[in-house]
Amino acid sequence: MDYRSAGVDLQTYAETISRLPPLLRRTYTPRVIEWSDGFAGLFRLDDQVGLLSRTYRDPVLVASTDGVGTKLKLAFATGRHSTVGIDLVAMSVNDCLCAGAEPLLFLDYVAMSRDDPDLTSQVVKGISDGCIEAECALLGGETAILPEFYQAGEYDLAGFCVGVVERKRILDGQDIRVGDKVVGLASSGLHSNGYSLARKIAFEQAGLAPEVFVAELGRTVADELLEPTRIYVRAVKTVYRHYRVKRTIHGIAHITGGGLIDNPPRILPPGCALRLLRGSWPIPRVFPWLQRLGSVDRAEMDRVFNMGIGLILIVAEYYAESIVRHLTQTAQTPAWIIGEVVAGEKTVAFDDP
Repeated sequence: MDYRSAGVDLQTYAETISRLPPLLRRTYTPRVIEWSDGFAGLFRLDDQVGLLSRTYRDPVLVASTDGVGTKLKLAFATGRHSTVGIDLVAMSVNDCLCAGAEPLLFLDYVAMSRDDPDLTSQVVKGISDGCIEAECALLGGETAILPEFYQAGEYDLAGFCVGVVERKRILDGQDIRVGDKVVGLASSGLHSNGYSLARKIAFEQAGLAPEVFVAELGRTVADELLEPTRIYVRAVKTVYRHYRVKRTIHGIAHITGGGLIDNPPRILPPGCALRLLRGSWPIPRVFPWLQRLGSVDRAEMDRVFNMGIGLILIVAEYYAESIVRHLTQTAQTPAWIIGEVVAGEKTVAFDDP
């Protein structure tokens, strides 16, 4: 017997690996130190190159990891694999932002039952695209071939982001005060959460096929559900540069699984709660469509989905309107004041208009 008869073709694997270096190099920043055929990636923390020159006084590394979840099932069903890599990057880099960090580098893990150079290239191209959008380097990764572990044509993804923040600029939520305003940044749709419910509603309950055009959405089911997660790095970094962090921005929360109910309380200090005003931001069409199609209770929608808000900034009241204008006009990211911090104990309540 040989490895090929056991399900791993080393020649095909070598072809796959040969396609990946250009996808990594297009993401490299001046701080990447190339190590050809090395066993790890090298990244210089300080940078002495031109306009990007920076030296940290008390740097703290920030790390985050995540996957894409059952959104991958849509990629399998449609054969469209070029955007789930963006989702993978987004989920981790957006988490790093919540600590006040600048994402620096990203690593990926791709696992499948049988090597497929074309499929792997599509997936890693998406990861590379996401890293360019997040202004971080795709420093390396792992492509694992696991015969009989996954169904034919299926794979799994995991991503790992490392960022950096000056210790005195860490956003730990302790500066949040009653009276602060909540600024919500628009999501691009479902992002990468709630897909077990969304797929059950669309494909089992409603019996739709992925390529069915839905007039209410203005596009096909697949186009809507495969919309990539919005990456907020550039938008938030412009805010970091324009405003004094800690004085103006008191906390950031990434709205993922758990929605606006479970995520914001993670950054609230004792004695603080959030009151959000329904109607203060536009809800993307996909959410009322899923709610109606699946007869989903509103409280369940709030807990499962982001409902159109992918990231929130808790900011000093004085700067709230200015930050919204900056995000919308300069960073070209739609944003709204959607609520405020009130006295309470780490909960989120909604006020109807």
